[in-house]
Amino acid sequence: MTDQKRRPLPHDFHPAVPEFTVVSDDLTEGGTLAEAQLHAEGNTSPHLRWEGFPAETRSFAITCFDPDAPTGSGFWHWSVFDIPADVTELPTGAGTGGMRGLPEKAVHVRNDYGTRDFAGAAPPPGDGPHRYVFTVYAVGTDTLGPDAEATPAVVGFNLRFKALARAQLIGEYEIPAEG
Repeated sequence: MTDQKRRPLPHDFHPAVPEFTVVSDDLTEGGTLAEAQLHAEGNTSPHLRWEGFPAETRSFAITCFDPDAPTGSGFWHWSVFDIPADVTELPTGAGTGGMRGLPEKAVHVRNDYGTRDFAGAAPPPGDGPHRYVFTVYAVGTDTLGPDAEATPAVVGFNLRFKALARAQLIGEYEIPAEG
């Protein structure tokens, strides 16, 4: 996939909001995802830590989206919300289906694989580099509104209206063409 074919980021369609900072011990901006973050190698969500969000933040939401997936609508790898405002870091692997490392009230919705966890990168062989956009949203309410049966699209709809600010970290991964 050439840079000209890269699709917009999910929040390119949302109103502009202030930015804050997110960093990771497992991922660097523009870097290649680690093997643990691949679908075939472990589906391990990366460590994330954030700061500089608005004082009126009441909760956080985190998503991981591949806008370059050849689906016409991208691919949601992770969507979790209702993370309390006093939680500003998630450990490596917090996105497992067992919810270890996530606060008790956090809500996971199904990703596009159909599971309630972080689903690692798995771009088609030869499709070029795909971007995996990890976004932390500062939310102005204690709860976002949807429940665990919602889709990532419904979560995104609610974030459009309730996000006070956001931070993003983008990693890449590609599988070379076979043969």
